[in-house]
Amino acid sequence: MEFGWSEEQLALREQAAAFAQRELNPHERDAGAEPVFDRELWQRCADFGVQGAFVPREHGGGGRDVLTTVLMLEGIGHGCRDNGLTLGLNGHMWAVTEPVLRFGDAAQHGRWLPGLCNGALIGAHAMTELESGSDAFALSTRAQRVDGGYLLDGHKVYIGLAPVCDLALVFASTNPDRGEWGISAFVVEASRDGFTAGPAQQKMGVNGSPLGEVRLSECFVPEANRLGPEGAGVSIFNHSMEWERSFIFTSHVGAMERQLDEAVRYAGSRRTFGHKIGDYQSVSNRIADMKLRLEVAKLLMYRCAWLKQTDARIPIDAALAKLHISEAFLQSSLDAVRIHGAVGYLSEHGVERDLRDAAGGVIYSGTSDIQRQLIAKLLGV
Repeated sequence: MEFGWSEEQLALREQAAAFAQRELNPHERDAGAEPVFDRELWQRCADFGVQGAFVPREHGGGGRDVLTTVLMLEGIGHGCRDNGLTLGLNGHMWAVTEPVLRFGDAAQHGRWLPGLCNGALIGAHAMTELESGSDAFALSTRAQRVDGGYLLDGHKVYIGLAPVCDLALVFASTNPDRGEWGISAFVVEASRDGFTAGPAQQKMGVNGSPLGEVRLSECFVPEANRLGPEGAGVSIFNHSMEWERSFIFTSHVGAMERQLDEAVRYAGSRRTFGHKIGDYQSVSNRIADMKLRLEVAKLLMYRCAWLKQTDARIPIDAALAKLHISEAFLQSSLDAVRIHGAVGYLSEHGVERDLRDAAGGVIYSGTSDIQRQLIAKLLGV
C-alpha cells in the first residue's frame, strides 16, 4: 500500500472542496426534521463529475480509479455542509451504479449508466423490508415469472432516495424454496405501473437524502431488467454491501476534517479566565481524539480503496471501515458540540447539525452491532 497522493489527485480534492463551498452551500438548507432535496444541486454534482467519477469513459463516466474517486468525495464532504446530499451521492454511486457496472450486460450499461453518471437518473437500493432489516435475506417480496419477464409484489422500507429516485435496484425472491439462493436482482424504473415510492419521511438528520418506502404491486419488469442470472441476488447484494460499507462515509470523513478545523479555530479564539480554551486539557484532549479518529478513518477508507482497485474481496475490511467511521463521526460530532459550548448547541451555527447527521450512521448499511458480529464471525469466533 502506498498513499503518496499525486499533485493532480490533491488538486482534485481541493477543487472538489471549493466546488462544494461555492456551488452547494449557498443553496442548501437544513429544515430540522423536514426532508429536503434539491435536484439542481444533484445535477451540479453530476456536472462536476461526481456521480460518474469511477465509471469508465465509454459508459459516460470520468474513468477515475477508486482511490482518486474516494479522495474527491472526501473533498466534497469537507466543503459541503449538507451531509445528507453527500450521503445520497455515495449511496447512489456505490450501491446502485457500481453493481450495474459490475453485473450488467452491454445493453444494460447503455440503458442506465450514462444517466446514472450525468445526473439524469437517481438510483435507490431497495433491499430492506419490515421483517428483514439486519436479517437481510428474509425477504417477502416476490418476483413471479410471467411471459416476457416478472411480476413483482412487495414492500420495501427505509430506502434512501426512494422518494426522488428514477430507478431502484430491487431484490426479490424468484424461488422462495431456495431461501437466500432464490433471490434475484432487478432494475425497476419508477415510471413502471405498480411501482410507488415515497413520500419522504421525517427523520433526525441527513435530510438532504430523503428516505421512504417502495411498494410494488403486480409491477411488470421485463427479463431484460434482471441484473445477472436468477438466484444471483445474494451475490450481488453482498458485493454491493462491500462497496457501500467501504465508501458510504467517504464524504463524512471530509466532514470530520472540517469539524476538526473549526474546533481548532474556536479553541484558539475563545477565551475564558484569561486563557484560550485550547489551553485546557479537557478541550485539547478532545481535539487530539478528533484528530486520531480522523486519521484512523482515512487509513481504513484508503486501505479499502486500494484493495478494491485490485478487485479483492474485503468483507472484514469493509465492516471495520463502516464500524469505525460511523462511530468516529458520531463521537467527534459530540466533541465538536462540547468544544463550542452554547454556540455549538444553537442550530444557527450549524455545529449541532453534524451530530444529528452522524447518529444514523451507526444504524444504516448494517448497524454497528451487526458489523461487530460480522467481524467476529469472519475471525472464526
